[in-house]
Amino acid sequence: MSEITMTMLEGLFDGLPDEPLPIYAKVKLAINQKIQNGDWQENQRVPSELDMVKALKVSRMTVNRALRELTAEGVLVRQQGVGTFVAEKKSHSALFEVHSIAEEIASRGHHHCAEQLLLEAGRAGVEEAMMLGVRTGHPIFRSTILHFENDLPIQLEERIVNGDLAPDYAKQDFTHKTAYEYLTSVAPLSEGEHLVEAVLPTEFECQKLAIDPSQPCLQIKRRTWSGEHIVTAARLLHPGMRFQLFGHFGRNLG
Repeated sequence: MSEITMTMLEGLFDGLPDEPLPIYAKVKLAINQKIQNGDWQENQRVPSELDMVKALKVSRMTVNRALRELTAEGVLVRQQGVGTFVAEKKSHSALFEVHSIAEEIASRGHHHCAEQLLLEAGRAGVEEAMMLGVRTGHPIFRSTILHFENDLPIQLEERIVNGDLAPDYAKQDFTHKTAYEYLTSVAPLSEGEHLVEAVLPTEFECQKLAIDPSQPCLQIKRRTWSGEHIVTAARLLHPGMRFQLFGHFGRNLG
């Protein structure tokens, strides 16, 4: 056992609350406190279940329940075959506004990069035509881009674009600028809509977002207009454990 692990276990034992609570709840509180105090840092590996059992002199079932619940609450992240880690604080996005994901990440003091998985020209199928408000066969572009925050995948972006409104879309390099930045420069945003729901990822999405199939994702379906025309329809998929939405409402004083 490393010296760091021993120090973490000693601090955890000393931090067990002296309250009339179930033992698993005491372990949860102690771990939470260590994380909130900054004693246990983001992405730091926490002691194993077996080490906690020995150090705290509790049952493995007790430790397992505490870790399982903290993982479900997004406090910890468990990677099969690797270990359990302190989760990063969730990234968040404004629900009622449309921004460049690169700008959102930069505003948190983090580094953004992107991988361009698909960029092609084509003709709108029936469903694509309905989404963009055009005729079937209308020229469109399709793109799939994977966005990273501090080298951790945070968003899988699938997008279709009205070819008449952004004719040079397929000529862009979206590893250096976001689709949002390009589209707003050629077709200024006048209106948008969001549809948000929780979904389970496909095998491909699990691979790209580096998550397990059982981990839910937050899906945002977004369409944006320039004047009377729909410019783009996008599906934005985020790992639920790394992402949250934020909205601010003004009070109705009327």
